[in-house]
Amino acid sequence: MREDRDLLVGLDIGTSKVTCLVARLREDGGVEPIGLGVAPMTGMKRGAVVNIEASVAAIAQAVDEAKRMAACDIPRVHASISGAHIQCTNAEGMLAVKGSEITREDVVKVIEVARAMPIPSEQQVLHLLTQEFIIDGQGGIKDPVGMSGVKLVAKVHIITGAAASAQNIIKCVRRAGLEIDGLVLQPLAAAHAVLTEDEKSLGVCIIDIGAGTTDLAVYTQGAIRHTAVLPAAGDMITNDIAMALRTPTAEAETIKLEHGAARHDWVDPEEMIEVAPVGDRPARRLSRQRLADVIHPRAEEIFELVQQELRRSGYEEMLSSGVVLTGGSAKLGGMVELAEEVLGMPARLGAPLVGGRLRERLADPEYAAAVGLVLEAADSRRRIPGRGGRASGGQWWRRTWQWIRENF
Repeated sequence: MREDRDLLVGLDIGTSKVTCLVARLREDGGVEPIGLGVAPMTGMKRGAVVNIEASVAAIAQAVDEAKRMAACDIPRVHASISGAHIQCTNAEGMLAVKGSEITREDVVKVIEVARAMPIPSEQQVLHLLTQEFIIDGQGGIKDPVGMSGVKLVAKVHIITGAAASAQNIIKCVRRAGLEIDGLVLQPLAAAHAVLTEDEKSLGVCIIDIGAGTTDLAVYTQGAIRHTAVLPAAGDMITNDIAMALRTPTAEAETIKLEHGAARHDWVDPEEMIEVAPVGDRPARRLSRQRLADVIHPRAEEIFELVQQELRRSGYEEMLSSGVVLTGGSAKLGGMVELAEEVLGMPARLGAPLVGGRLRERLADPEYAAAVGLVLEAADSRRRIPGRGGRASGGQWWRRTWQWIRENF
């Protein structure tokens, strides 16, 4: 297999499956997906590695499948990370400007001041995201370099995660024969793929409902404001179905995906489904509405937890664009309507839009994080000299943080 320097690879490591997406960076700066691999995952629980060997095997299987489709080698990836260990905080730093105008070094220093906050020894910084700069009281500045001022303030969003959890993911990826170019928080990757700039400016919350966790990212005024990972998601719905219908978990998952709905008005009360039994008992038939009765309370609970988190963050009243649902469990019938009912704000289903021969398959909420990882990889590639030129204002914080990591 050949190795292509313009390849971009996203590895979305989820609780129920691993998705490997390979794309090529086009000359116009866009991305063209050329390979996709998906493998079931049994070595993760709620975003954390619980079995190294099983996780490595799942990653290797997904990568091999993507390599065969793309007909190329895959040496490096951008991988996702999630889990209940994720924490976030907003911070700010202030610097007295010595020269006549603000330099790149001033910006690096003020960000380092903002970052200088106590972090538990078991945690490590995953992302440091610039929200805005303020010069002598004037806010909303994205790139202050070259501007005049006396006092420079940087507001940042810091995301940390358990060092052990991050290292376990890195270990699994490396044992599968790959190197990691970056670890990206799952909702940030999904947001990259499905949110519009207008939504980020007006205020929006992306809700990525996976199998093991529900991940949130809140944007207002074009910047990230809050992130959170909730330990309630699709697997809990599957377990409820398995217990209520007395059927194996694998069969419950199939029933959920093929016939599940989160609201009664999405199903025909006369429609019947067949349920496989546990053991040697005969199969049973029951109404699809009975299945909705099982799913609805758990789905409602997930959105109630989201609402509690938004109220705790203080941004609930600032989401003029409402919420965007994504992730595999968001595809259940009636989830968008239930979100609007519980949260009291507009909601839509978010699916990535990409070109190329895989566009129809990837136009699915469950691939949002994988597509977002590829887009993040493309942003990183463009910031390399000779690979697309200067980073835009929206990408500038990542370049600055890379400089900090290399020089401090």
